Amino acid sequence: MTFKNLNPNVSVDCVVFGFDNERLNVLLIEQKPLNASIKPQSALPGDLVMEDESLDQAANRVLMELTGLKGIYLRQFKAFGDPQRVRDVKDLAWLQTYREYPQARVITVAYYALVKMHDFSPEASSFADKVYWCDVHNVPPLAFDHNQIVVEGLMTLRREFEAHRIGFELLPKKFTLSQLQRLYEIITDKKFDKRNFRKKIMRENILIPLPEKQRGVLHKPAQLYEFNLRELAELGAFNGDTVEIY
Repeated sequence: MTFKNLNPNVSVDCVVFGFDNERLNVLLIEQKPLNASIKPQSALPGDLVMEDESLDQAANRVLMELTGLKGIYLRQFKAFGDPQRVRDVKDLAWLQTYREYPQARVITVAYYALVKMHDFSPEASSFADKVYWCDVHNVPPLAFDHNQIVVEGLMTLRREFEAHRIGFELLPKKFTLSQLQRLYEIITDKKFDKRNFRKKIMRENILIPLPEKQRGVLHKPAQLYEFNLRELAELGAFNGDTVEIY
């Protein structure tokens, strides 16, 4: 890719959420500095859009180029257009090494993605020096306005989760009720009484109990469940067995 293929004023940034059964994490890259005088910063996977691609195509390409991730759930959620968003002093030195027009105003279109962490092994490439998962509640200062984009992405996920159960694909195909409750708590930032939570969930008819239990655990094995995809489809929830862009 050369500079002439890139639109200097439009970019995409991706907030990739992953769940490890305990914490909600966000995928970050560390920018690769071209000289020792530039202090590396962490950032969301993102880049300028090519002139001949759509925004959805750009989001998929950027994730693949920077992290190796492909074929994952993506949802566009907001555009960010503050005229000063890429003009902070902390960002200019790095931009000057990678952009033909480092001072250009850039409007970015943000996407969020949901992945099962155990299914993916992100690998850094292009201008990403490394890729790593970070607890969404302990995100360090990021490049540009990426902290704001993470916050907005999390708020969007919470709204979509409560309205349409978008977020269930963060769980493994077979899961326990404790894992499901933890996902609810971590996304909604609320605590639930165990007994009341289980009664409510079972009334919703969105789970199918399986004739099997956990294996390889030190505690008493819990029963496993899977989602009732027909019921979830009626809620407008995402089917984690397919790959779509909304």
